[in-house]
Amino acid sequence: MMKIALLTLSVLFATASTYAAEPISLRVLSYNIHHGEGVDGSLDLPRIASVIRSVEPDLVALQEVDQKVNRSGDVDQPAELARLTDMHVVFGGNIELQGGHYGNAILSRFPITKFSNHPLPNVDEGEPRGVMMATISAPKLDSSLRLLATHLDHRRSDVARVQSAKFINGLVKSDSSPAVLMGDMNDVIGSATISRFDQVWKRTNEKPMPTIPVGQPTRQIDFILFHPAERWQVVETQVLDEAVASDHRAIFSVLELRSE
Repeated sequence: MMKIALLTLSVLFATASTYAAEPISLRVLSYNIHHGEGVDGSLDLPRIASVIRSVEPDLVALQEVDQKVNRSGDVDQPAELARLTDMHVVFGGNIELQGGHYGNAILSRFPITKFSNHPLPNVDEGEPRGVMMATISAPKLDSSLRLLATHLDHRRSDVARVQSAKFINGLVKSDSSPAVLMGDMNDVIGSATISRFDQVWKRTNEKPMPTIPVGQPTRQIDFILFHPAERWQVVETQVLDEAVASDHRAIFSVLELRSE
């Protein structure tokens, strides 16, 4: 009886260990929504929400989001998109605009336990930019997951973008807990900006997957990245086939996070 009991316990512990080692799957989306205005000139947040819901994401990074801005009908777009997608939301306003604010937002299927919005380096009086960092409490995770969302400088000179990439890298490079970075980087694979990110992060796609111009994309400037590389596995990455709701196409990945 003792041998049978010990064997049973051994099987139970082995089974529990196997389950504990199973990776956690996360569906993540980055989307520059152009304040909800499509290339047809229509301001349509339900259409944006429909694009988001189409891939059933767990985590979403949104750029060019208005909060109570006159041009978009004084709507609190982060709150409205959270309602339309049934997700938690945090917003990082970087620019005061027409009575409200303009910036980035994070939507999460899981509770957001902590949030901060960091100003990015501003060069030659450029547009104020920021990077949001949210701590996500996801089921089955053995540690907190950090989600970073950003939208980098758009000007021809890459000085601000490279400095911003260096700043963002500094937020995570000395920390081994899992992190995902998503956003409109306004630069392409092989550029100094993306090469700087590559020092700390790994992209979900090695070869370019164009996201702009939305009608017939030729350049990828929207990216999903993760850190540290050894904790993550890319299952799938695609650029969504939707060319009207915004002036960017959304990029979507399914990631698996391994236990330590």
